[in-house]
Amino acid sequence: MAKGLQGFSWTMLLLFCAIQELGSWAMQTAVEGPGLGEPGDPALLAGGRVKRGWVWNQFFVVEEYTGTEPLYVGKIHSDSDEGDGSIKYTISGEGAGTIFLIDEITGDIHATERLDREQKTFYTLRAQARDRQTDQLLEPESEFIIKVQDINDSEPRFLEGPYIGSVAELSPIGTSVMQVMASDADDPTYGSSARVVYSVLEGEQHFTVDSKTGVIRTAVADLDRETQDRYEVVIRATDMAGQLGGLSGSTTVTIVVTDVNDNPPRFPQKMYQFSIVETAPVGTAIGRVKAEDSDVGENTDMTYQVKDEEGVEMFKVTTDSNTQEAVITVQKPLDYESKKVHTVVVEALNKFVDPRFVDLGTFRDQTIVRVSVLDVDEPPEFRPPSNLMEVQEDAHVGSVVGVVTALDPDTANHPVRYAIDRSTDTERIFDIDAKTGAIVTGKVLDRETAGWHNITVLAMEADNHSQVSRASLRIRILDVNDNPPELATPYEAAVCEDAKPGQLIQTISVVDRDEPQSGHRFYFTLAPEASNNHHFSLLDIQDNTAAVHTQRVGFNRQEQDVYLLPILVVDSGPPALSSTGTLTIRVCGCDSNGAIQSCNSTAYVVSATLSPGALIALLVCVLILVVLVLLILTLKRHHKSHLTSEDDEDMRDNVIKYNDEGGGEQDTEAYDMSALRSLYDFSEIKAGDGGGGPGEGAPGRNPASELHALPQWVQSPDLDFSVFRDYICRKVEQADEDLSVPPYDSFQTYAFEGSDSPVPSLSSINTWSSGSEQDFSYLGGWGPRFRQLAALYAGRRGDEDGEES
Repeated sequence: MAKGLQGFSWTMLLLFCAIQELGSWAMQTAVEGPGLGEPGDPALLAGGRVKRGWVWNQFFVVEEYTGTEPLYVGKIHSDSDEGDGSIKYTISGEGAGTIFLIDEITGDIHATERLDREQKTFYTLRAQARDRQTDQLLEPESEFIIKVQDINDSEPRFLEGPYIGSVAELSPIGTSVMQVMASDADDPTYGSSARVVYSVLEGEQHFTVDSKTGVIRTAVADLDRETQDRYEVVIRATDMAGQLGGLSGSTTVTIVVTDVNDNPPRFPQKMYQFSIVETAPVGTAIGRVKAEDSDVGENTDMTYQVKDEEGVEMFKVTTDSNTQEAVITVQKPLDYESKKVHTVVVEALNKFVDPRFVDLGTFRDQTIVRVSVLDVDEPPEFRPPSNLMEVQEDAHVGSVVGVVTALDPDTANHPVRYAIDRSTDTERIFDIDAKTGAIVTGKVLDRETAGWHNITVLAMEADNHSQVSRASLRIRILDVNDNPPELATPYEAAVCEDAKPGQLIQTISVVDRDEPQSGHRFYFTLAPEASNNHHFSLLDIQDNTAAVHTQRVGFNRQEQDVYLLPILVVDSGPPALSSTGTLTIRVCGCDSNGAIQSCNSTAYVVSATLSPGALIALLVCVLILVVLVLLILTLKRHHKSHLTSEDDEDMRDNVIKYNDEGGGEQDTEAYDMSALRSLYDFSEIKAGDGGGGPGEGAPGRNPASELHALPQWVQSPDLDFSVFRDYICRKVEQADEDLSVPPYDSFQTYAFEGSDSPVPSLSSINTWSSGSEQDFSYLGGWGPRFRQLAALYAGRRGDEDGEES
């Protein structure tokens, strides 16, 4: 092939050379071309004749030249060239000086490199003719094109691969699968180098391809996915329209055969066997079966159903959407004693059936499922399953409410024992006979307390208490008329003083805890003790209510402000029960419109609501009153604490008991001595007749003797305690005269010596002096409260004298 191309290239070269030679001769007579000089050009000849310029056509060069010598492309020539070598030819532009070289003297252009049309189809250059001596342009610069001539050097290529197509199985002959397309880089406008035809290299027994369009079609009508689900087809593309010497390329096309529902479901077995215990609850799965289908995808979706009547009643078949299996479950409780084996016919059929393939046969299949029921020891069963009983609420203890019955369903038929679940009857209102199942009352019933009782009854085998059945039993307590009717509320009514006869005062109704089946019917009348009543009348309205009306003209609150009207209410029984209720009627004052103003001394009708402003004002007033009271109490206490007058001051004596020598500073804390000193003027007492003590005006009393009669402490000539003595005596007299005043003596006990006392000891009790000659008999004159103290000191003194003697 290379030799053929080379010969073809040289032939074309010789042809172009001849054309070029003819063109050079034609330059002498051709009209002015596009490269003529501009007007006014110095090259224009004198006398008005226009000088001819460049005249040529396109240059051609064959691609893929493989010769050793440069390839002659063409010749440029100026008509002013006389052949003496005075003109120099040059070129510029694409490839000038590298790909294309020019002989400066002859103007011959040669290609020095191998060209590829698929990379570049033409080159644009510019030619110049210059004076060799002056290098001036003798001709205007002109542009020319060198076109690369195509040869068939590129094979067709499939650029969009890999190709994957699909076709449904059993498709008819000629069904389009897909289209392939090859591309050829050669020039489609020159020759047949780019004319491509298609053919099948491999797989032609199943598929064909259109030679011009590349469309692949089925060649047979029996493509079966279940036999082969994909094909590898090799497609070839050849240029030169498939002629000898053309180039070719190929590609592999993967054709997937898609599934259609052309296969019916089939059970692998004609019979399946399962077993299940008779106590299995409803909904328990027995087993699974599955019909096989050679199809794929949704064409294998199944639905299953039970075909026989017995199976439909006892069992249920559902489809597992994930595995497409038939799940057989229990639909009705099984009983080994009734039937030991069940036969079920299960049918499988495709969910989606293609009507095109119905003639291939039925798309369903059946199988037989045998279910064996296993015997187990079952607990007793209650028969019948009624769970409602009724009993009168006045039934005596031990009365039969009803009987429950349970039987052992097993073949052995063991005896049954009964019991009540005490968690449902904690008060033991009912009992049951363990053998007969008779339910009796265990306590007195009261419908008004509990109208319904829900208990659970247990039935168990006599020799196996683990086999237990439970039944819920509802017991209704029937009502008897054992509660009398009563007034609905403690009614209170009001009547105006100027009421007229026949005026409605109150409408009353009653309640009854009983619930008779025929409904309540009550009768109203005045009690016998009110038969002589001339003030009010009672009217039975016949709708279980009654109305009270006035029976006289006017009432007087001053004479009687409250009336008690006894009303007798009787129900319809049986037996008829009655009760008496009292209606309280108050006589009230009313305005001209009949609105009640006040009853007795208290207003009867009060505004139902108060405005927010009134409520706030009321609260403010209450708060002010509270503040005033607290302020008064505080001022009063403060005033009492600062009184200096003897009449206003209510001084309380503090009688302090000392068990030791002295209390130290605690004395001043216990009693403020300055308060006593401030009550009297010491100068007046010293100047007077003894201080006006309790013996003031009494004969035989002087201050000196009273001072001497006081207990002898450590005497100080600077201290005068008569003031305290007079004050204490005066307070004692006041306390003796008023027996209703409780004592205000205050006792304090000192358990230690004390420290830093500014005054000497005030007490002579428990002192170091044991030889005191004091006389304590004067204490008896202070009143009955000090007589016991004087007796104690007198007794102590007598004991000391006895010891000395």
